Amino acid sequence: MTYAIVNIKGNQFKLFEKKYVYIPHISMKIGDKILLNKVFMFSKKGLHFFGNPFLENISVQVEILQHIKGKKIFIFKKKRRKGYKVKNGFRPIFSKIQVISFLEKNNN
Repeated sequence: MTYAIVNIKGNQFKLFEKKYVYIPHISMKIGDKILLNKVFMFSKKGLHFFGNPFLENISVQVEILQHIKGKKIFIFKKKRRKGYKVKNGFRPIFSKIQVISFLEKNNN
């Protein structure tokens, strides 16, 4: 099983080949391909490669499949005995990406 742990917008995601994952919104068009260079760890056929902090010779190519809204998150503020109550909420936007391939550069 080949996978990589990648930094996307300050969060770490474990990406498998041909699988998709939801990440924080990326402002690019649907169908665009992105090359992710911030790879912390890469595993292939039982061999593990760790970066310090990132791996230089491995990058991940992903494709944006769609942009969707998540479940509503409610924010409720209250101050006791003051009559102050505020209820608010929002729906975060996510991007659905699919891993196309892991690109390895040979250093000879």
